Amino acid sequence: MVIPALIADKKAECCPECGAPLVIRSSRRGPFLGCSRYPECEYVRPLKANADGHIVKELSGQLCPHCQGTLVLRQGRYGMFIGCSNYPACDHTEVIDRPDETALTCPQCGKGKLLQRKSRFGKVFHACERYPECQFALNHKPVAGTCPTCHYPLLFEKKTAQGVKRFCASKACGKPVTAEIDTNE
Repeated sequence: MVIPALIADKKAECCPECGAPLVIRSSRRGPFLGCSRYPECEYVRPLKANADGHIVKELSGQLCPHCQGTLVLRQGRYGMFIGCSNYPACDHTEVIDRPDETALTCPQCGKGKLLQRKSRFGKVFHACERYPECQFALNHKPVAGTCPTCHYPLLFEKKTAQGVKRFCASKACGKPVTAEIDTNE
């Protein structure tokens, strides 16, 4: 993923291999600098990761909605985020990567949607958007469907030695569901 607001910087560094501007990209291991001419040029370099919330780049033209200060890209303890340059007087922050929302409603509270999140160790899980009021969480990919045994309104997919199987998402039931699985989803 390329962070588009960061490409338009006038003082961008150039690729030492081809001379094209470097852009900030993000992978599962975190943000890094890469050549804008990828895949022709495969130059990459890690960003200097400090846990002190230091400013990586100023985002010119973007203003803080609270105090009208300029927004800056910061490197913090849990990765990159956008924050106000007037910190600590203004504590406005924005998340760069929004969690993926599924169309499935939470089976526990019935009000919130299930979001894909990452634990502090990098493991992907799905949880209710109404956390901490609702603490429903699932370690596997949720799938719409009803358990034929206990009639729980949610299933999950799990990769097993026999292939992808669906199971009831209820902790009390957890039985496999023998419905046809469409692998083209």
